[in-house]
Amino acid sequence: MKFSLIICTYMRNEPLLKLLFSIQEQTLYPNEILIIDGSIDDKTKQILENNIFKNINYYKVEEKDRGLTKQRNFGVNLVNKTSEVICFLDDDIILKPDYFANLIKTYTGKEEALAVGGYILNDDLWKKSYNENNKNKFYFDGWRRNEPSRFKLRRKFGLLPDKAPGFLPTFAHGRSIGFLPPSGKIYEVEQVMGGVSSYKKEVFETLNFSTYFEGYGLYEDADFSLRLSKLGKLYINTSAQLYHYHDDSGRPNKYKYGKMVIRNGWYVWRVKYLNPNLKARIKWNATAFLLTCVRFMNIANTSKKREAFTECLGRVVGWWMLIFNKPKVNR
Repeated sequence: MKFSLIICTYMRNEPLLKLLFSIQEQTLYPNEILIIDGSIDDKTKQILENNIFKNINYYKVEEKDRGLTKQRNFGVNLVNKTSEVICFLDDDIILKPDYFANLIKTYTGKEEALAVGGYILNDDLWKKSYNENNKNKFYFDGWRRNEPSRFKLRRKFGLLPDKAPGFLPTFAHGRSIGFLPPSGKIYEVEQVMGGVSSYKKEVFETLNFSTYFEGYGLYEDADFSLRLSKLGKLYINTSAQLYHYHDDSGRPNKYKYGKMVIRNGWYVWRVKYLNPNLKARIKWNATAFLLTCVRFMNIANTSKKREAFTECLGRVVGWWMLIFNKPKVNR
């Protein structure tokens, strides 16, 4: 299958270069690579002029098209007409050599797939499970990993997710794709991570990325996935593996991030559940409150006290804003 790769980048020229070197080592190479650059300097352009990569097209966007979802939509409109699949990667990722080979192969075995996500490796988290039953562990499909402290606390208050990883619970606050094990299997989901995703090109004839998610675009991938899951099947191929290094450059300040966690989280919840029942509403708010309290406690036990405090402040402000100014949900 012919496939295109879109990489949206902002002020991350060095991480981007590392990603491109890992793409160069792929056993299956993209038919085209579109770099959509929202940077306010020319360092990304310069680094691409100094390093030659096959099939690359570089585009510098103006301010009106800057921001993750806008840049993705911009890139989709430039994709070659012969491409059958459009892939997206964050710019701070390193791929294993068979990433694209395994990812694209999924569409052959799962002909109904509208989207296939890759798998971020965390080698030290998972172990094979042998019929254990330990509340400090999370179990899935014959594997186990340590249960994070926030989920242990949620268990005590009856706020554990009521859906499997990759599916949005009735009160949101679910388990991410990281709670699927590195089994090499393909799992059906209703959410794929935007920074390690791929979609049938035909998807974009009816859907695009929502511009509600401005700038950094936290949870924009969940929004798009949930809308897409109403039209067909989505999968994660855990053999399409990569490493995500979460480079801090290009990220919003923690106050803005905290507001996004609450407001964008609420928005995505309502994309799936427009009119949740009273129990779900209570649980959503209770979980948001509990997780904000956990972040407040981080102020005392982290070296980055200012960041923890400003994120907490952003969460509180975002929460109160929901009372007077709820986002208008585009379903």
